[in-house]
Amino acid sequence: MGSNLDEEPAPASGMFQSLSRFSGTLLGIVHTRLELLRTELQEEVQHAAKLALWSFVAAFAALMALFMGALTIVFAFWDTYRVIASLAMVGLFVLIAVVAVLVAAHKVRTKPPMLDATLAELAKDRDQLRARL
Repeated sequence: MGSNLDEEPAPASGMFQSLSRFSGTLLGIVHTRLELLRTELQEEVQHAAKLALWSFVAAFAALMALFMGALTIVFAFWDTYRVIASLAMVGLFVLIAVVAVLVAAHKVRTKPPMLDATLAELAKDRDQLRARL
């Protein structure tokens, strides 16, 4: 009878060990997913900063083109070389503005969906947990 008492706690002990391993695994999964989330958020912030920079360049170049265009009209009534120089500057700033707009548009079109990898990993985890239950 004494040996029966010694054997009874074994199933409870096994259940607690299993629960402990499960919670450890679950915490590991959550930790990994949070790290992935952090990485994706950092990438999103970097992408937004680059987009803002190129947008600023495009706006600045466009404003400079307008300014130089106005100067060109004013200089058109003065000596001939001022007009050519002003037109060259307008062309340069228009070119910069067009390139900046194209780069910004390309970045917007090619940006991956936000938190895509994190959501995919969470879906895999959900499917694996459902399969085990």
